[in-house]
Amino acid sequence: MNLLFAARGKYDENNYEKFSWEKYKNWSKIFQLDELVSLDAMLNEDLVEPNYDNEEDWKSIHIVDLVQTGFYNNIDYVISKSSKKEKFNLLAVLVEPEYECSYIILEEYEFIGYDLLDQDFSISALTNCGGFDETFLPSELNNKGLLNSLDKSKDIQKRLFENNPEEHHADTNVIAVWRHLKIGREK
Repeated sequence: MNLLFAARGKYDENNYEKFSWEKYKNWSKIFQLDELVSLDAMLNEDLVEPNYDNEEDWKSIHIVDLVQTGFYNNIDYVISKSSKKEKFNLLAVLVEPEYECSYIILEEYEFIGYDLLDQDFSISALTNCGGFDETFLPSELNNKGLLNSLDKSKDIQKRLFENNPEEHHADTNVIAVWRHLKIGREK
């Protein structure tokens, strides 16, 4: 299992900088949210600040097809390069898992669901595209804005592209997400 890591900003009723929490919930129609824990860089900003002039930093940056994913292969790197040290989400992720991840126990992490990110690894088709009602409904997402099962995630991934072949954000990667229980959490 090739786990990667990320540090993302919190987005809930107490932590929002770009969009009002209530306006976002009304726009997205994801009324069950208590916090959005997305890998979408616009909604949950990437808090890791690499030094792109440093060769050592490039060793920790995860790249797929020349695209920086916002994921890193070293948790110590993520923590040391994070711009926030409290009230953020420290995440472990698995890109395109082949098996149900809700049963995988990672010490000090909780499994919170699956996100569907576009091929640029920047926009979530689940939470930042205005909806794809022909493929899934906002009510099918959990209270973090994610899907609960791999089978459902793979089915939606397939149907999203079939139903929207010209839509860039509908060609997605399924990504399993675990959140650290202590680091970055409120006290």
